Amino acid sequence: MTPKRLFRRGPWELLATLLIGLGVVMMMQPFLLILYTWSFLVTLTGTVMFITVSHFPD
Repeated sequence: MTPKRLFRRGPWELLATLLIGLGVVMMMQPFLLILYTWSFLVTLTGTVMFITVSHFPD
């Protein structure tokens, strides 16, 4: 895989969006404290990733 093909916006944006969604779900669930504990970090990682990936070429 060439580096140009590896750094395409589409798949990385999808992964970042899924991380943000996963973090929100983790934050809203009432069952496991460990998921709630890690939810902010997962959401933050997805957000920073989305901002970074938005500068990748299409």
